[in-house]
Amino acid sequence: MSRILLLLLHSIRINTNRMIKAVIFDMDGLLIDSEPFWRLSQKNTFSKRGINLCIDDFESFMGKRIDEVLDIIFSRFPNQVETQAETAEQIIDGVIDLVMEKGLALPGVEKTLKELKSKNYKIALASSSHLRIIKAVLKKLDLESYFEVVHSAQFEEYGKPHPQTFISTAKMLDVSPSECLVLEDSFHGVIAALAANMKCVAIPDTNASNLKQFVVADQVLESMEDFSIEKLID
Repeated sequence: MSRILLLLLHSIRINTNRMIKAVIFDMDGLLIDSEPFWRLSQKNTFSKRGINLCIDDFESFMGKRIDEVLDIIFSRFPNQVETQAETAEQIIDGVIDLVMEKGLALPGVEKTLKELKSKNYKIALASSSHLRIIKAVLKKLDLESYFEVVHSAQFEEYGKPHPQTFISTAKMLDVSPSECLVLEDSFHGVIAALAANMKCVAIPDTNASNLKQFVVADQVLESMEDFSIEKLID
């Protein structure tokens, strides 16, 4: 991302003392360490076709919808036997299998959700993943009861970094976007939150190669265990 755009995002960051009424969670890489599941499922699907993806590919895919990822891959490797829709279903099935087998909530997730619910914040989930995966993750982690709204970018014309997924979620919560706080792990998600005029806390993978870019977020944490909404809005 260009330095000019990063500076622009800095300039539109929201005042930290405005009233927060709702907290919107991303899912992959934030509630559950599912990015390795995505990578493995994508790698397995494409390696069978003689296509080898690298770590840079996977980092660039983070936060994007599967159809947008496949648009990129199919443009690079055209004339595949399976359609994009068939390929998406194969990858989604692989991710769900891994979620149900190995999925665990990341540190601090349940503590944060319990704290926010006890303080009567509205809580939502807004993910780029298909609804099938979202439902599988929430069932596996036993977190369904915490979320007033669950929304997938698959129902939007554009996914992250476009802000519409978050804007629609705020509407479903019956709050203004400016009254929302977003917790995100991907840079595409952070950009989407800021573009939606929402406050954003970034909790990126500490091994990510683009960590410096997360400075555009209102706060950057190493773990959700470090999150405190009081410290953020004081």
